[in-house]
Amino acid sequence: MKLEIISPQGVVLQKEITQVSLPGAVGIFTVLNNHAPIISTLREGKVSYQTNEKAEEEFEIEKGVVEVKKNKVMVFVEQIKKSEYAQV
Repeated sequence: MKLEIISPQGVVLQKEITQVSLPGAVGIFTVLNNHAPIISTLREGKVSYQTNEKAEEEFEIEKGVVEVKKNKVMVFVEQIKKSEYAQV
């Protein structure tokens, strides 16, 4: 599955992942491979994901929107607050 993080400055991250957890408007939710299509608003919080190499990475975002479709997760955010673990 492909994860793309996009901010007003452009594409911040493009990575192959196995899962991602996002801070949805009504709570945290996880997207796995072959997830049903969804569009959701995001609140400020932590995005964490696991790469195909089993590495876990995370970072903080301000509010945004996510679209999941055909094993592609596109996250549109106002701003990313880098975490010490993030490699974005």
